[in-house]
Amino acid sequence: MKKNILLVILSLSLTASISSQTSGKYNTLIAQANSLYENRSYKQSAKTYSQAFASNSWKGYRVDRYNAARAWTLAGNKDSAFYQLFKVADAFKYDNYDYIAHDSVLTSLYKDERWEKLLSAVKKNIGTEEAKMNKKLLRLMDSVYHDDQAYRFLQISIDKEYGADSEKGKEIRTTIRTKDSINESIVTNLLDNYGWLSTEVVGSNGNATLALVLQHSSFSTQKKYLPMMREAVKNKKADAYDLALIEDKVALKEKGKQIYGTYLIAASNKKYFIAPIENPEQVDKRRAELNLVSMNEYLKNWGMHWDIRKYEEDLLLLQKENINY
Repeated sequence: MKKNILLVILSLSLTASISSQTSGKYNTLIAQANSLYENRSYKQSAKTYSQAFASNSWKGYRVDRYNAARAWTLAGNKDSAFYQLFKVADAFKYDNYDYIAHDSVLTSLYKDERWEKLLSAVKKNIGTEEAKMNKKLLRLMDSVYHDDQAYRFLQISIDKEYGADSEKGKEIRTTIRTKDSINESIVTNLLDNYGWLSTEVVGSNGNATLALVLQHSSFSTQKKYLPMMREAVKNKKADAYDLALIEDKVALKEKGKQIYGTYLIAASNKKYFIAPIENPEQVDKRRAELNLVSMNEYLKNWGMHWDIRKYEEDLLLLQKENINY
């Protein structure tokens, strides 16, 4: 009987991704911060977000700053949370008032005197950035992003309080599958009619949401839109790291081997294994061609290093244990 274990998607599963103009190390650290958040290691997640900003000359995208604020909030550090939130409001002109005002993760900040000042700053931003973009599509992508993320954050809270196998745990997973199906339909319709929407049209968050939804879409959809995503990366309209994730997911499904080594397998003892890679001796060359950091640099954030001999030994162990990935 095959054992079911978690296939760790080293992507922005709780947040949209960033543009290819940022460093590969930034991408890697953001992915690690997201993974730590999912595992409820909030303080370490927040610190890793800070490491990501530091690695990129203290620059970071709006969605990453926002999620850093969430992590700091749950870690109990209000000062750092407000620092990131005001950064989002002031530097990025964040204007989604309804979302931030009702974000349950930020509940502990409500009684702080800075909260009303923050909401006032967000209100002032309404309409300033939208004037440059397609307002209808911008709002639509904000809604898609919210539905993709909000219920996944809720799932974390439910799993923590009631357990993944509880009735509430099962209900939220059903809701997520339903939302994912709706979002998949919305995004594929947009891609069919407009192609890959650039940041100039829907903003950085809307642009990144396209890749986020594809990560949660069906295999057939991922395969169908891979060529479009490849072209978007060439034209600097999509992030190369997101492309690598989809490429690897499709390759694992079709051939049982990934191309860029973006996927790890987390065993029950929290030990990580690298999912099978096609021609592993060439993986760094392929990663370099896509402007990604080396495997060794990529794995550092999980306390690992790239060693083909060790990788091959681990593969034998996975086969022996009959693990289904």
